[in-house]
Amino acid sequence: MGIMDIFAQLEKTSPSGGKPEWLIVGLGNPGMVYENTRHNAGFMALDALAKEEQIKIDRMKFKGYVGDVTLAGKRCLLLKPGTYMNNSGEAVVQAMQFYKFDMAHVIVVYDDISLPSGKLRIRRKGSAGGHNGIKSIIELTGSEEFLRIKLGVGAKPRKDMDLADWVLSKLRPGEMEQMQQSCANAAACLRLMVNGKTDQAMNQYNA
Repeated sequence: MGIMDIFAQLEKTSPSGGKPEWLIVGLGNPGMVYENTRHNAGFMALDALAKEEQIKIDRMKFKGYVGDVTLAGKRCLLLKPGTYMNNSGEAVVQAMQFYKFDMAHVIVVYDDISLPSGKLRIRRKGSAGGHNGIKSIIELTGSEEFLRIKLGVGAKPRKDMDLADWVLSKLRPGEMEQMQQSCANAAACLRLMVNGKTDQAMNQYNA
């Protein structure tokens, strides 16, 4: 092995040692203007997990921000895409190609308007369901076969309201408390899922 091969191998090793086994993606829009909006539920979930695990998601890589964590003995790469929601797949594909993740070891956390605020639902696969971040991931990976944790943000309050206005609106104080609980539940789900206990997570936490 040449010196460049050694450097390349070191680059693909997480700070905790070894290649990460799982890619955990939280979807959202970058920038302070989007903080605490419904569409940023995925970012909030990863931030909550990072706080629990006392780690940072602050290294710029793969068109986003990454952090390394060990959950249930499994090394995981946390990724918050730095592109806007519609292009989330770009960051996901770069991370997948770099570490050679397969789709079975990818989990995406994101908002869902079909679920009431505070509710959570795990799915093993499926279509985008109108979510542009998931649509981008499916289009660029060519697969719907990845695990998801959907966090409820509630349906828009009026039929005539533009959907973008709703998902980009700030969570109200009561909703924020519900989201914090959902994020804590999502963290518990992730610990089970990376340990091969997705069925248990679904039985315990699915709405």
